[in-house]
Amino acid sequence: MPGNEKLTLTGKLGDVMKESAIAALSFVRSNYQNLKIPENFNKKKEIHIHIPEGAIPKDGPSAGITMTMALISAASGLPLCGDVAMTGEITLRGNILPIGGLSEKLLAAKRSGIYKVLIPAENKSDTDDLRAEITKDLEIITVKHIDDALPHVFRNWNDFPKNSKKSCNGAK
Repeated sequence: MPGNEKLTLTGKLGDVMKESAIAALSFVRSNYQNLKIPENFNKKKEIHIHIPEGAIPKDGPSAGITMTMALISAASGLPLCGDVAMTGEITLRGNILPIGGLSEKLLAAKRSGIYKVLIPAENKSDTDDLRAEITKDLEIITVKHIDDALPHVFRNWNDFPKNSKKSCNGAK
């Protein structure tokens, strides 16, 4: 939205989640060229991230990858696909770090009707310890870096010309 080139965070966020949002924006700003984003995407704009309470306080780094993808989508104009869930802490260099509570996050995805889930590569061994009914029917994809996630979150990512408005189902 038009504004003073600042990041506004509202909702039920703890300090760790605020830091994740700041790290996500820093990564996007530092990597705008590789992310198909105009250099001045935040010029004269305020970026506002709101995390609704939903009766659950949120204060973990696990949403870092999700906030990063939302920022890439907003800045590039490329739509996110709504059939993918993801979890992972992001670093300033775009690396995806492991998270806790994997079984709960996978169950939440299934309950929401989402069967493709991106998880940090370092959490792969955790899936071996989960009950079969948790992982049954899930396509669990491990990612080490934001670049690994892009083709799963934006369909045909590698085919998008800069600022394309192509949707997830291939329509314009």
